[in-house]
Amino acid sequence: MTSNKRYTKEYKEKILNSLMPPQSKTVSQIVKEEGINRNTVYGWIRKARNEGASIPNSSPSHQKKWRKEDKFKMVMETYSMNEAELSAYCRKHGLYVSEIKEWVKKLEESLDGKVESAKLNAEKQRTLKLEKELKRKEKALAEAAALLVLRKKADAIWGDKEED
Repeated sequence: MTSNKRYTKEYKEKILNSLMPPQSKTVSQIVKEEGINRNTVYGWIRKARNEGASIPNSSPSHQKKWRKEDKFKMVMETYSMNEAELSAYCRKHGLYVSEIKEWVKKLEESLDGKVESAKLNAEKQRTLKLEKELKRKEKALAEAAALLVLRKKADAIWGDKEED
């Protein structure tokens, strides 16, 4: 038995808002209370996130409440805010200022790590190139030494051309 219910935009927004702080309901709670299909709710969440909404994970199994995409978005939104604006933003989204500051710090550290990683990769490439050039020169030197030894032996066996 499939039910083809149509939900109003306002009703969908009400459901999505109940996932947000301060209510922070889980999808399971909403499904039970409202009698909506679980997949329908997840579809609304996916659509809202695709449209730029920050919606926390509602599953109790998620230790991290916010997805990394949402954290990044919130860091970008709050980066230029002063303390009062940041506090108001955090209250609205059910966050602590310290959480946002921690996310900023982690983001900066990860970006620093990527810069260091890029420098390290460049140095590795340079080292490989130098090692390849060194091997080529070692082979050329060994070949020249072998030719010199052969020439000396040939001269010893047949004598110098200039002696004739």
